[in-house]
Amino acid sequence: MPRWILRGNWLDASPRKKLQANIKKLRPVNTKQSPRYLKLLATNELESRVEQLESLLSSCTICPKLCGNDRLNDEIAACYSGRLPIVSSYTPHFGEEPPLVGTGGAGNIFFGNCNLRCVYCQNYQISQTHKEQIKNEVTHERLAEMMLELQAQGCHNINFVSPTHFAPQMARGILIAAEQGLHLPIVYNTNAYDSVEVLKMLDRIVDVYLPDLKYAEDEAGFLYSKVRSYRECSRAAISEMHRQTGDELVYGEDGLLKRGLVIRLLVLPNDIGGVRESLEWIRDELSPGVAVSLMAQYYPTNVAGMKQRYALLSRRITESEWLRTVSALDELEMEEGWMQEFDGAAFYYRPDFNDRDTPFRDVRDFQS
Repeated sequence: MPRWILRGNWLDASPRKKLQANIKKLRPVNTKQSPRYLKLLATNELESRVEQLESLLSSCTICPKLCGNDRLNDEIAACYSGRLPIVSSYTPHFGEEPPLVGTGGAGNIFFGNCNLRCVYCQNYQISQTHKEQIKNEVTHERLAEMMLELQAQGCHNINFVSPTHFAPQMARGILIAAEQGLHLPIVYNTNAYDSVEVLKMLDRIVDVYLPDLKYAEDEAGFLYSKVRSYRECSRAAISEMHRQTGDELVYGEDGLLKRGLVIRLLVLPNDIGGVRESLEWIRDELSPGVAVSLMAQYYPTNVAGMKQRYALLSRRITESEWLRTVSALDELEMEEGWMQEFDGAAFYYRPDFNDRDTPFRDVRDFQS
């Protein structure tokens, strides 16, 4: 089963009740837990923000690719996405960091297509099959219904996966859902290739930023994710996220995360991602108190398993590679966050999106 360890006091993240109890001991309860988008709604600022975001679609500058196509009239470019959102799956998810999962799961909404083309993307069935994904296009009203359904099912948050290219549509859906009673925190689960301008408009709409900082060098970003200037763009985006949230992780009385920034670092074979350099940047340019989520779940999927093309990515990470990265966390004295157990996530993070309702095996199936 996927297992996470809480850094700092090195608490086993399973069972969840134990984790939640320990979180309460580690953090004072913050009574200001209501999602801030509800305050924006009350002052009509939420609608204004949505309109500002949607205006960027007319000559698309939603992500750093700056394609300039008119998505309001369904002109497509790099992300193969037009005016309406594409939702490939929505479901309670039990594989995220423990304070996002709780007992009811994170309410994951998986957007189709992506502004990156990662050769090892575990969600490649929905991120890189635009001809199929157009069938999953939904209205903004239907997107709002999905959020409310997940809330009714007992999910603890709404976790948008790969939201970058659909940020305006996401915001419109949140507006409609909030008007109908949505009150869960919004999680922005991104590849970090985001526009700073867009992120500024999402300030106080998003409660938890969950960026995946993939690479420390542009060369790797171009070779393995097909984008330019990944280092500069991702660091600028995460700096803006940190400006909005600071270091503080705000927990509720239930021990679950309500607000904050958690930076994910996926360890790739042969140190392709340059995790240590990214950690040094986080410590030196942001703060050593920023929460980091260290992930061991890599496996060679999509085209990464083709040894002739991507030899350096064609295997899982070794235990020694993992331990070196863990040691870097200790050496740099970064103690806030979580880490996966090595090999503890070997099978859970292999989704099959042909099953739209349950693409991931429920973590509870792994529990003894």
